[in-house]
Amino acid sequence: MKKILFFIITFSAIFGILSTTHAMHIMEGYLAPSHCIAWGIVSLPFLFLGFYRIQKILEHDRKNVTLLAMAAAFIFVISSLKIPSVTGSCSHMTGTALGAILFGASPVSVLGIIVLLFQAILLAHGGLTTLGANIFSMAIAGPFLSYAAYKIAQKCHFNVKVSVFIAAFLGDFFTYCVTSIQLGIAYPSVEGGIAASILKFLGVFAPTQLPLAIIEGILTVMIIIVLQTYALPEMKLIGFEKEV
Repeated sequence: MKKILFFIITFSAIFGILSTTHAMHIMEGYLAPSHCIAWGIVSLPFLFLGFYRIQKILEHDRKNVTLLAMAAAFIFVISSLKIPSVTGSCSHMTGTALGAILFGASPVSVLGIIVLLFQAILLAHGGLTTLGANIFSMAIAGPFLSYAAYKIAQKCHFNVKVSVFIAAFLGDFFTYCVTSIQLGIAYPSVEGGIAASILKFLGVFAPTQLPLAIIEGILTVMIIIVLQTYALPEMKLIGFEKEV
């Protein structure tokens, strides 16, 4: 587990230096105050549920905090590797599928807000006023789809690696579908309104986000393999049995 955490921290440090601070999730001040407040209100129930679920997870066994911290570190690392895309936003991997697969979707909302706060304050990546919108797209919508996709793939008796890949790929890309909706609502097109604006944002995101979603799927599968190899007792503790 120490080797895994060392790899994640080193990976983060290298790419944190190389990445540009001008790229954002949805940047500070880019949404109207009413939109910021609305997305914050929508996100609150999921955050309360996430805190409750994490409390239950830690009550079951305090050792689960190690995997929770690792999932948060993974989100922080790969969501910090950003490629400028639409004005006021960017394309990057999310990393939230790993936490959703291990612990369920709701705890990831709490991990997500911690990551987004650190990124907004320390890396100028995202913003405090747009925190609610970024939480909903990256830490709520994406993880919930990842969790649902993983469970459906399991019921279809897919190989665990295939299930993990599908969950990570769909969760990543769905995050940007939701971001496109958020930006489309905030900046409706003169011709065609909100729907036309959403399609335009999706069209700009897709060329960069589709390959990133594939890469995230592969990376998430690799992390699961590493955890099954070096942290099997911790994985069994949360009910994730070794599968081949």
